[in-house]
Amino acid sequence: MTAKQGRGVFVREPQRLFRFGSDRYSIANRETGLTPFRLEAKKQGKVPRIDVLSITREVPPSDVAERLQVPADSESVVHRENHYFADDEPVQIVSTYLRWEEAEGTLLMQAKSGPNGIYGRLEELGHVMTRVRDEISARMPSPEEARVLDLLPGMPVLEVLHTSLDQNSEPFEVSRYVHRADQTGLLYELPVS
Repeated sequence: MTAKQGRGVFVREPQRLFRFGSDRYSIANRETGLTPFRLEAKKQGKVPRIDVLSITREVPPSDVAERLQVPADSESVVHRENHYFADDEPVQIVSTYLRWEEAEGTLLMQAKSGPNGIYGRLEELGHVMTRVRDEISARMPSPEEARVLDLLPGMPVLEVLHTSLDQNSEPFEVSRYVHRADQTGLLYELPVS
């Protein structure tokens, strides 16, 4: 239940939005022209919305610098901060980091980066995604994350630290996804060899 000052108490139906981990970056899905989140929401009967809060040149967090292989002591990345909604409910905060030297002066610096989102622009720069690495953990949210995601006290978040690797096994994008744990599911189907 959720209490809203002056409006009453409401029961929040837990309808999870699944992140299709092993399928979300497939060639077939990229050919739709939709970003992974928009396609996942659409497949699950939800209306997606992405609010781009900022696009700034920054000093990267140390874990991002390590994965992206950039200096951790200079403004070596572009940080795109987005808030994601499904049916107007906040579901995730996404912090995407790209190399400054590649993003400077491109559509990657714009809120609307064109068909297939930033992955389309990164492919144009020569980075064809062939592998991803997702590091998943559960934790308690920061006060700002709890506010943005409209979390009840004591509700955890799922964090996915995502690294995109190209045809040369080089990392070219790192994103930190902070999901509402009560409205998110992770679905992976992987071959077993």
